[in-house]
Amino acid sequence: MQDKVPVGHSSLDLTQSQGKERVLVPLVAAGIVIALTVVVVSMRLYRLSDFPPGIINDEGANGVDALQVLQGHHNVFFAEKASGREALAIYATALATHLLGPSLLAFHLPPALASAGAVFAVFWLGLLLFGRDKQSGRLRPWRGLTVAGVAAGLMAASIGQTFLARGGFRANFLPLILALSLALLWRSWGHSGSRKTSWWGLGLAGACAGLLLYTYIPARFAPFLFLLFGLSFLIPFGDVAKARVRADWPKAGVFVASAGLVAAPILTYFILHPEDFLFRSREISLSLDSQRTQLGAFLNNVVEYLLIFGARGDRNWEYNFAGKPLLNTWEALFFWAGVAMSMWRWRRRPAYRLLLLWLGVMLLPATLAFSRGQGPNSLRIIGAAPAAYLLVGVGIWETARLLKGRISFNNPTTAAAAVGILVSGFILVQGMIAYRTYFFEWVGTPQYYAAADAEIAEAAQVLNKQPSDAKSVFLIPYHLSNGHYGFDYLYQGEAPAHVIHSTMTHLPQRIESILESKEEVSSVKVVDWNNELGWIGGGEEYTVALLEKYGTYLGSEQHTYFQVHTFSDITLDRSWTFYESLGPPSVDYDGGISLLGIALGKGNTQLSTQQQINLGPERTFWIAKQWRTAPGLDKEFAVSLRLHDAEGGGVYQRDIVLLNPNYSRTSNWTPEQPVETLYHMEIPSDLAPGEYELRLIVYDYQSLKPTVELGVWEPEAVIANLQISETQ
Repeated sequence: MQDKVPVGHSSLDLTQSQGKERVLVPLVAAGIVIALTVVVVSMRLYRLSDFPPGIINDEGANGVDALQVLQGHHNVFFAEKASGREALAIYATALATHLLGPSLLAFHLPPALASAGAVFAVFWLGLLLFGRDKQSGRLRPWRGLTVAGVAAGLMAASIGQTFLARGGFRANFLPLILALSLALLWRSWGHSGSRKTSWWGLGLAGACAGLLLYTYIPARFAPFLFLLFGLSFLIPFGDVAKARVRADWPKAGVFVASAGLVAAPILTYFILHPEDFLFRSREISLSLDSQRTQLGAFLNNVVEYLLIFGARGDRNWEYNFAGKPLLNTWEALFFWAGVAMSMWRWRRRPAYRLLLLWLGVMLLPATLAFSRGQGPNSLRIIGAAPAAYLLVGVGIWETARLLKGRISFNNPTTAAAAVGILVSGFILVQGMIAYRTYFFEWVGTPQYYAAADAEIAEAAQVLNKQPSDAKSVFLIPYHLSNGHYGFDYLYQGEAPAHVIHSTMTHLPQRIESILESKEEVSSVKVVDWNNELGWIGGGEEYTVALLEKYGTYLGSEQHTYFQVHTFSDITLDRSWTFYESLGPPSVDYDGGISLLGIALGKGNTQLSTQQQINLGPERTFWIAKQWRTAPGLDKEFAVSLRLHDAEGGGVYQRDIVLLNPNYSRTSNWTPEQPVETLYHMEIPSDLAPGEYELRLIVYDYQSLKPTVELGVWEPEAVIANLQISETQ
């Protein structure tokens, strides 16, 4: 279709104007791409080997499996670790690791590059969707550049997207592959105008759609997006829709066939292993919300995720900065304007319809998941983020049109200057704000190091350089977990290294079993975290105390986050415990469980439960108990340790589920067989000095009903008297 000649302009003027436009549009596009590149490099790739300084535990599983891939172990879905994970990010990490070795850069680079690529994919998609009218085929270059530039700029400068990009999350591959698939599909399908159907392009679009299933769990909703968008062209269903089906089914066939071919391996795997397909979904099912019905939980999630558009965002420091919403206030205003205009024009404008469907479908993985009271989750909405940014661009363009009546640049030079300066300037300003927020307000804070598990990465790098051999053993006590995938990926030393839960119930037995599994132990090196690392949670002093009790101390080395203590002459000819003997009270409960004895102590020193225990400024101690269950016990018991002041008022409480060394609850314990538990108590520092009683209650974990002592019929038993003071 030819453009009509405006009143007062000759055909020659129009031809000259179009000629200038053909020259200026690529120049403006190049300027926007340059601005995007500056922001993307600054936010995604700058000093990626240093920031973040660690690897988050769950994401580190990708690195461990990447090492397995390099050793020849291949899968389309890796089910063993972290609730199961798709393969694309793992193979990308394996390639980077092969080229760079196991390192922070090798781990973080593939997702960062994927996120960077997604920015340019969204820019390309925005140009395709809005750079030409689908019905008439008429070029709309300034609209396309505005919408695409704003959307890609917001994505490039987004703090939330930067956190996810630099954090090594496999989810970063989802927006890249989805945007590419939609762009290839839109470009290749063919429509009115000069563009013809590209069969190769449709095949590539389908291949990208199939590849989505190898990215991240929310990508499983993408097929519904393609299906609903295709069906939307058949509304209302009639003769025109039937004719469209007859004309377009070969195109749809090529797209679906190529998608199915690429997705076939993982689909076959899930057919053979349906439990792996459903496992993560069960972990985050709405049925886990005990406070609401599933409908109520869903509606609550809908409200939570609508608020990310301008009100509040993800509060998880691993995914976001200071709970910032996905869009700030002014961005949210244009977003909702874009949503309103898209709803108004959804029938006649397929591009607007696509964005609405994209946003709605890809928000479903988040709204259908139980958040455990943690608020919105940035990872779960990553597939919807590009649609949100494109809708902001639509809102800006449509708002400008409404304010001016109609934007019509008769002078191409004026149009180029306006779009180029405004969009490129917007991108650069947003980028500078994001750069300041990330590198000046976030980097270097305690939350930053804690969120990145920086101390564990530092431990791996230090221990890699430690002189050791196969007869040495490294122990890394860590209050947050028993094992750490990030450490396992980064540590490449010859000596075996074990990350152990520093306050686990069966710490002595755990350490003893590790050392007994070695034919010979020449030395044990223990990481002892610095006290200022409050986010680790403490407890490593118990591991040190055990090594002091059963080994010979040789010396220590000081590092940034920790000290490394070395021990030799390890004794393994007797069982490892904190205590030498168990004392009273011995209690038989009516619920079918008995407390056989108790011991208290600090470090490697056992304290007498028959005398008052004096606690100074370091108000920590351990409590060991021995239990026995009766035959036929089908209850799960927990204990409540409660501190009462001299007047009998409760001032502190800690509740713990009873577990045996295999982490089984009391209903699964072997009857009549003694089971030992160990707990670490830390009295709050703000508790006033004075005399206190430490009392014990045993209760049914399901019903919360206490069990009582036989013959006494009271639920509480006093197990120690404490004297808390400011000095030793």
